[in-house]
Amino acid sequence: MRGFGVNELLSCYARGVFPMAESRDDPRVFLLEPDVRGMIPLNRFHIPRSLKKTVRKDVFHVTVNRCFETVVRACASPAPGRDETWINPVIESLYGEMHQQGHAHSIECWKDGALAGGLYGVSLGAAFFGESMFSRQTDASKTALVHLVARLKVGGFKLLDAQFTTAHLERFGAVGVPRRSYKQMLAKAVNEDADFFKLADGLPGDQLLQSITQTS
Repeated sequence: MRGFGVNELLSCYARGVFPMAESRDDPRVFLLEPDVRGMIPLNRFHIPRSLKKTVRKDVFHVTVNRCFETVVRACASPAPGRDETWINPVIESLYGEMHQQGHAHSIECWKDGALAGGLYGVSLGAAFFGESMFSRQTDASKTALVHLVARLKVGGFKLLDAQFTTAHLERFGAVGVPRRSYKQMLAKAVNEDADFFKLADGLPGDQLLQSITQTS
């Protein structure tokens, strides 16, 4: 990936392409553009009842961009049911640069002072591209997703890209969108303005859930 940096990566996202590696130990990076794109419609985001209780009770302390690099490393580490990862050191370095330049963000969930889960992704215009998430405690990554959606909705984002649909994401309303339709939505979203930091930090869980409902 010599000569491939932040500007080139942003250009890829703007046209619907994203990078992956074959494995953690494979130094090569290739670009993907799926025929069917996974998306979570922000106006139809579904929160399971048990997760609402977790968020409302503020089981986790949630932060933004507190330890981006740590979140990426955690997403790249093996976990139960996931022996391999597509995040190699080249990708880690690229997204570290993206974060330093304000294009990539993380959401962290903490429990008793320890990092319990989180996610990271890329913002471009009014589009957010979810990259990966991890969880060390029940509902930690799911809580991070709820906080992400609230932040995107309050900030005026129009598109939440999930790359692929999975049974896990379908519980939250994820759908598969044909490439042509996705690229039409993407072209519009990346040329609109949005504010990832408009949502107040430290919002109690019940108010956070209200912010999702009120902006639906």
